[in-house]
Amino acid sequence: MMLEPSTRAALDAWRAAGERIVFTNGVFDLLHRGHVEYLAEARALGDRLVVGVNSDASVRRLKGAARPLVAAADRVAVLAALRAVDLVVGFDDDTPLRLIEAVLPDVLVKGGDWPIERIVGREVVEARGGRVLSLPIREGHSTTGLAERIRAGRSALDPL
Repeated sequence: MMLEPSTRAALDAWRAAGERIVFTNGVFDLLHRGHVEYLAEARALGDRLVVGVNSDASVRRLKGAARPLVAAADRVAVLAALRAVDLVVGFDDDTPLRLIEAVLPDVLVKGGDWPIERIVGREVVEARGGRVLSLPIREGHSTTGLAERIRAGRSALDPL
């Protein structure tokens, strides 16, 4: 996968400065508190956080015709505005493997629903001496649960 020249330049500058690059990826549809806390925790594992975001076509292939709820350009813009996030890169593949091979992060992070042995790109990062981590999921915070509540017309204050 070819990275945009500005993306490659940022990665090269960070590496030249000795900064540790953390990478995570996901759909990040209907960004919520669980996402924000997860991204802050991921960022704390290094000096820079790069977030890969699935394209609309990729989300549709992975999650079905009813998704994404928010277009990729909007998901990227919202993620880029977060304090913990240094760089956002969209990708169209169903997995982030080619993006991970291009970024070559020092730390690869996924949410706790991903056991380390199933994290795509693990071998690439570990072969370079990097770390691969699965961070705990924030219970009660999921895009699927949020979408179901919206579709049902329930408020966040309604009892489950």
